[in-house]
This record gives sequence, C-alpha cells and structure tokens, in this order.
Amino acid sequence: MTSSRHQELVDRLHEAGYSLPEMPPAAIGAYTAALTAGSLVFTSGQLPLRDGVIATTGKVGETSGLVSPEVAAELAAQCAVNAIAALQRELGDLGRIDRIVKVTGFVASEPAFTEQSRVVDGASFLLKEVFGGEGVHTRSAVGVAALPKDSPVEVELVALIRTDAA
Repeated sequence: MTSSRHQELVDRLHEAGYSLPEMPPAAIGAYTAALTAGSLVFTSGQLPLRDGVIATTGKVGETSGLVSPEVAAELAAQCAVNAIAALQRELGDLGRIDRIVKVTGFVASEPAFTEQSRVVDGASFLLKEVFGGEGVHTRSAVGVAALPKDSPVEVELVALIRTDAA
C-alpha cells in the first residue's frame, strides 16, 4: 500500500506531463537501478528512455546537426522521471522520500559546448515541480565525450529517506 504523499507526487508528475513507469528501465550492465545505504538511496545513471527508446540521440551543441540544449533539457527531465521510477522500485512508496539531496547530470557534448548546466536544468526543474521544496538539491553538470547508447544525457540522483512515520 502506498501513502497519500506517494499519490500526490505521482499526480504532480502527471501534471508536469509525465507518467511514472511501472518499472525503471532495465539495467544495460552489471548494476542495479537503485540501492539504499542507511538513510540515503542512490540511483544509477538513468538514460532518457521512454518505452525502451531514446527519442533523440547524439551530441549536444548549438550548431546544426546536433541535439539542441532545449531538446536535451527535455531528455534530462525524462532521465529524472526514470530515476523517480528507480526510487519507487527501491522504496515501494515515493512518500518515503524526505528530499532530493544531489543530482549529477552528464551531457554528451560537442567540444565547444559549455552550457551543460542549462541542459541538466531540465531534470532539476522537474524534480522541484514534483517534490516542491524537497526537490531543491545540490548538483553537478558534467560534459562528457560519449554516453551509453549514444544518449545525449544521463542523470543520477541521491535522495534522503524519511526517518519519521509520516
């Protein structure tokens, strides 16, 4: 049984235009999607998979033939949705999340692109929209040469688990 807080978070996700996948995307390597350690739960890096497909692949940049920062930000939001699904699977109830502590975003960037933070904002804005003040987090936005499956972006997060019974 899930809490009313869980349903409230799922409703906010729907209002933002996303559905919580029943299962987080399957791991593409030898790892688990999420792991609890004490009062923290860590997600593995999540790709922007929706129904098993990355809508747009390639490097992020400002010039023709590259993934635009705006499209990449939307993909980062989908990564955050998949991370929320990993949290749901690990915890059984999103209401157990006290706050999002840390987000790390990786952006497959063409060499001249330096606006990784703008891309990872897509994930940050979604987490704040869903979790409210508890979605405000610390963050790193890192440019990389390539990501699995030619994904433009990958996002992982750390969440604090509630210690009270509420």
